[in-house]
Amino acid sequence: MRIGELAARAGVSVRSVRYYEEQGLLTSVRSGSGQRHYTDEEVERVAFIQRLYAAGLSSRTIAELLPCVDSPSEENSDAALDRMALERDRLSAHIDDLVRTRDTLDALMVTARTHRDQVLAGTATPTEAASA
Repeated sequence: MRIGELAARAGVSVRSVRYYEEQGLLTSVRSGSGQRHYTDEEVERVAFIQRLYAAGLSSRTIAELLPCVDSPSEENSDAALDRMALERDRLSAHIDDLVRTRDTLDALMVTARTHRDQVLAGTATPTEAASA
């Protein structure tokens, strides 16, 4: 099948298919005129790549995981699981940072609301009112 059909069947853009090929995540056979041709198996591979992207993985990480799919073995499976665990730890740390940032913003919003209410009620000092 040609690139447009693969993209349509996999539910992605032609640009995405080209990007996956540029990143080494997908391969095609070229016709004499240079057109890309794919097999039916590539539809599932693109769907799998999409799931990995949806899980927050980069194209580099996905490339590291694909040997588990292309050449299943205990060694490749263990390497893929280890790599996914590292990515999960990275995402968890990022989530922790985002929660701390959100909590800091919440505290600032409480302070700003309190100050605003004091200004509106006329209970803020002149210096506090000027800084609002």
